[in-house]
Amino acid sequence: MPISRRDFLKLTTAALGAGAALSAFRPYDRLSRTSLLLPDFPNAEFLARNCVGGRVDVHARPDINSPIVKPLYEDAVLPWLQEVTAETLDLNRVNQNWVETPDGYLYAANLQRCTNNPNVPLKELPPPAPDGTKGFWVEVTVPYVDFVLDNPPARSPWLKHQAQYGLPTRLYFNQVMWADDIRTAEDGTIYYRVGELSGSYGDLFVADARAFRPITPEEIAPINSNVDPKDKMVMVNVTDQTLTCLEGKKEVYFCRVSSGVADFSTPLGEHITWRKMISTHMAGGTVSEGYDTPGIAWTNLFDGTGVAIHATFWHNDFGAKRSHGCVNVLPDDAKWIFRWTSPEVPLIPGDMTIPMPGGTHVTVEERLY
Repeated sequence: MPISRRDFLKLTTAALGAGAALSAFRPYDRLSRTSLLLPDFPNAEFLARNCVGGRVDVHARPDINSPIVKPLYEDAVLPWLQEVTAETLDLNRVNQNWVETPDGYLYAANLQRCTNNPNVPLKELPPPAPDGTKGFWVEVTVPYVDFVLDNPPARSPWLKHQAQYGLPTRLYFNQVMWADDIRTAEDGTIYYRVGELSGSYGDLFVADARAFRPITPEEIAPINSNVDPKDKMVMVNVTDQTLTCLEGKKEVYFCRVSSGVADFSTPLGEHITWRKMISTHMAGGTVSEGYDTPGIAWTNLFDGTGVAIHATFWHNDFGAKRSHGCVNVLPDDAKWIFRWTSPEVPLIPGDMTIPMPGGTHVTVEERLY
């Protein structure tokens, strides 16, 4: 039955409980009937979101020693005009790129490049899959979208953390989730209920449907499927922080990566892809060095300890080591690699464990001088 936005939010927030639980779903200090609506993001072809948390500084020039114009806090969004090279080499950083914005220059590694492309929502769920599965995969196509929890209390560590500190609950550009319900408010606003099919703690979110684009079978179709799978190989060089896809001796794809750092180094040696997932929830590490992240797209597991090649939206520091062991790549790179590696994964359920002898060969090596 259609419900009004007032009743929808009343029912949702009532279920959260009072006090600290309620503050968990306040986008910073704004709890209102319009808090679930998409923000008015800047009008530009590309946008820059502060994706690393905390404060980053806007400088007058692309130089760490240039005057600070203003601070930029977590999730702030500015027009991305162009990427430029630092005026002065910073020996403490691998990446030397900066992003020009109308307000000044920001260090590129701290910014997610994104777009603001709201969608026309579906009004009904697609027909169930042959196995009875109801729902569809969706990708976030705006810088971020706020949500409320549909089935409180929070279960996952990251959501409990947001609750404890009264921080916003959001999904970000390029995250991929599973939508299993569509709800229409009295004023016609459409919301999707989204969750996860792999690695989920069971949390279900309700968010503005305009933020999500349905993923089609065509866009996950295999690349170069006519090539013998035995001739395909992924090579990751942790010294150069690069990834190369080879067909025989021919390089067909190349990108920069961020592999594991310090005690979380990516395991060297010969591996094989053994599980592929359109999206998954990843968690691990220690209390001080832990991570817990939903909606990680285009995941290729290639090591028995859970190490994978996957999309990354929480930093833009590719070329520098900074992961907990996985091979971080840009979402577009991860998607290409996902489609190119074998075997093909069907859109539903979008998760395949590969029987022996496994999928595509992955070599992780150091550069030998």
